[in-house]
Amino acid sequence: MSKRANWKRVVCLMTSFLCLLQMKPAEVSAAEYWPEGPEVESPSVILMEMSTGTVLYEKNCDEQNYPASITKIMTTLLALENSKMDEIVTFSDDAINNTEGSGIYRDYGEQMTMEQCLYAVMLNSANECAYAVAEHVGGTVDNFVKMMNDKAAELGCTNTHFANPHGLFDENHYTSAHDMALIAKAAYENETFRIITGTARYTIPPTNKHDEETNLQNHNEMLYPFKTLNYRYEYCTGGKTGYTDVARSTLVTYAEKDGMNLVCVVMHTESPSQWTDSINLFDYAFDNFQVFNIADNETRYNTSEAVEVGALNNNKAFVDIDKNAKIVMPKTTEFGDAASQIVYDDIDENVVGSIVYNYAGREVGRADIVKTGAEIDGFVFDNEEDMEREMKEQEKSTVHINPFTIILVGLGIIAIAVFGFAIKKVVDNYYIIKHNMEVKKSRREQFKKIKPKRHRRRRRR
Repeated sequence: MSKRANWKRVVCLMTSFLCLLQMKPAEVSAAEYWPEGPEVESPSVILMEMSTGTVLYEKNCDEQNYPASITKIMTTLLALENSKMDEIVTFSDDAINNTEGSGIYRDYGEQMTMEQCLYAVMLNSANECAYAVAEHVGGTVDNFVKMMNDKAAELGCTNTHFANPHGLFDENHYTSAHDMALIAKAAYENETFRIITGTARYTIPPTNKHDEETNLQNHNEMLYPFKTLNYRYEYCTGGKTGYTDVARSTLVTYAEKDGMNLVCVVMHTESPSQWTDSINLFDYAFDNFQVFNIADNETRYNTSEAVEVGALNNNKAFVDIDKNAKIVMPKTTEFGDAASQIVYDDIDENVVGSIVYNYAGREVGRADIVKTGAEIDGFVFDNEEDMEREMKEQEKSTVHINPFTIILVGLGIIAIAVFGFAIKKVVDNYYIIKHNMEVKKSRREQFKKIKPKRHRRRRRR
C-alpha cells in the first residue's frame, strides 16, 4: 500500500473516531423489570430471541447433555456451507452398516442429490443419510466431525464436543442447551436451511436402487401433525426432534411473530414435555416481550450531523447505525429504558464500533456503527490512480525551455523592437522626408535649366 493510501486510511479512521466522540448517550434510569417465566418440566432449557441473541429464559442451559438427533442441525448447516444442492451423494457400505435407528432404508451404492439427502436428514431424521452427507462433504466422517467441532468453537460453543454426524449415542458426543441455541441460530440465518426445516412433506423421486418414490414427513409435531394434532403451534416455522434411550427427548423449535424470531431448545426431558414446555415458553415470549429497531428509535446518539474537521467537512455523516439491528424488551418498557454504551470489541473495515444495550442485568441487543461510504470531496489524498493521471497531464502541459533558446528569443524580441522603432520613425517623419526629397528633386531640375550651354566651334570653310 502506498503512502498516499496509508494517509487516506488514517484520515478516514480519524474522521470515524470523531464521529463516535459526538455520539454522547443520555442518562437512563428506569425500573428494570423482567417478566417471570413459566414453570417447565424439562431439566435443561433455553429460549433465545435470535435477531438480538438475547436469552429470554433459561434453566440449566450450560449443563452438558446428549443431543441425539438435534445434532443433525449442525450436519445440515455444514453441508449447506460446503456443497451444492445438486451434487450427487453415493451411499457407501459404511453409511449403511454403521448406522441404525431412524432412516429411509437406503441401499449400498444408492445415489441421491444433496438436497434429497438433507430433506431426509431434517424431516425423517435419516441416520444413513447424515452419514453419507458427512462422507461426501468431509471426505471421511472423521474429517467431517472435526469440521463440526471447529464450527462449534467458531460460534462460541463452550460445552460441546461432537463425535458423529447423526447423534447416535456416544459418551464423547455432547452439548448444552445454550450451545445448541447458538448452532440453531446460525443455521436459521441460512435461507435454504429455513426452507428445509419449515417443510412439512417432501418426496424423493425414484433412484438407481429404488423404483418407487420415497415420501418424507416432518416429525416436529409443533409444525406438522406427525402423530397427533395436540401440539400443533400456529407460529412454529421449523425445528428438529431427537431421541435416544440415554439422551431422552430433545427438541429444537423455531417460531416467529410480530417481528420476533425465537428458538427454543429442550434437552433430556420426557415426552410430551418437549412439546408443552416449548409451547409455554413461546407464549411467554410473545405475550411479554417486544422488539425495537434501533435505528428507528435511537435519539441519544448524533450520527447525522457533519463532523467539523475543516477541509474534511462535506456535510455528510461518515458513520451510521446498522439499519437492521434490534433490541428486545419487556412490553411494559420503552426503548429509552435500556442503558447503552459504545464498545470497540468487534471492529473491522466497515464497523468502527458497536452500541451495546443492557436491561435488567442482561444484554438485550446491539447495533454496529458502520461506515456510510461518504466520500471526502476534493481531498489531497484522493486515490492514487487519479493523482498519477493528474500529474501526467500536468507534465504534458509543461514546456521545458533551453537557456540558449531563451537568449535567441530575447535577441529576436530586441530586433523586432528596433525594427518597429525604425518603422515608427519613418512613419512619423514621412511628410518631412517626402518634402526634403521633393526639394532636392526641384533643385536638380532648376540646376539643369540654368546650366550654360556649350558653344560649338564654327568650322571654317
